[in-house]
Amino acid sequence: MFSQGQLIFAVLFFIAFVILIILSYKKDRVLHKKYYKGSAWVFVGFLVFFLFLFAIKYLLK
Repeated sequence: MFSQGQLIFAVLFFIAFVILIILSYKKDRVLHKKYYKGSAWVFVGFLVFFLFLFAIKYLLK
C-alpha cells in the first residue's frame, strides 16, 4: 500500500513531531502552571457530566 520510502518518512516525521511537542511543552511548563491552574477541575467536570449522561441512558432504557 505504501512504498518503503513513504513509511520511512512517516516514521521519521512522527518521531520529529513527538520530540518537538515534548520540547515545546517543557519550554511552556511554567506558563501552563501559571495560567491553567483550574483546568483539571474542568476536565473532571466533563467526565462527571459524561458519566451522568451514560447513567441516565441506561436507567431509562
